[in-house]
Amino acid sequence: MEYEASFPFYQANPQKLSRVRELMRNKRALIVIPTYNEVQNIGPLVNSIFMMEIPNLELLVVDDSSPDGTAGKVRVLQGRFPGRVHLIVREKKAGLGSAYVRGFKFALERDYDYIFEMDADFSHDPKEIPNFLLAVQDSDLVIGSRYIQGVNVINWPLSRLLLSYYANLYTRVVTGLKIHDCTSGFKCYRRKVLEAINLDKISSDGYAFQIEMHFKAWKLGFRVKEIPIVFVDRVQGSSKMNKKIIREAVWEVWRLRLLSILGKVE
Repeated sequence: MEYEASFPFYQANPQKLSRVRELMRNKRALIVIPTYNEVQNIGPLVNSIFMMEIPNLELLVVDDSSPDGTAGKVRVLQGRFPGRVHLIVREKKAGLGSAYVRGFKFALERDYDYIFEMDADFSHDPKEIPNFLLAVQDSDLVIGSRYIQGVNVINWPLSRLLLSYYANLYTRVVTGLKIHDCTSGFKCYRRKVLEAINLDKISSDGYAFQIEMHFKAWKLGFRVKEIPIVFVDRVQGSSKMNKKIIREAVWEVWRLRLLSILGKVE
């Protein structure tokens, strides 16, 4: 089955939506969304997702005590969508990787079938969610790829685009990972993937976290598929990218290669 990243944003294909609605009548999915200062984005994002009326699809926001009031906005959304929006507020800003791990454990404890990673800033198009749910029917991990059909990135400066592109090339060369977009943060797991990975051993963050999760799923023998997405740089708020995240990713790939050589991937 072919999947195409397409425009306009936030309008899902009606035929795909119909198939997904039928599919999800007997399944449960959770989208984990880490936030820090996303009060401008979280409301429109949640509304866009629920406008698709996909049954048994819920959201978990993991907020790092955002000073802009993101958690308060999520509580308002909980009243609007009772039982479908969940919130975890952590005491301080603690990083992307640990936020996702917290969300994954929440999902596993509550028996969701499919677990998503998704950004809060609309760089990940909500209308792609049905594509993930269709693709995961014959896969274990579905990754939204910016690079599987050329370069599908909008509004990034050339320096950021080159950094991302060559970071992925570097990762593939060092680790042998057979994925075009090793650092993608838009994906859907079957629960068995997260059950198999020792989440307590995940210590990386940012780009490195995404690389680690992809690498471990691949080395543990799960079926990994990439589908094309269009990535659009945020309009509201500020990017969380920094030099620490880049340095961590540079060294993480060598750590993963060593773990693979020693047979200690878990």
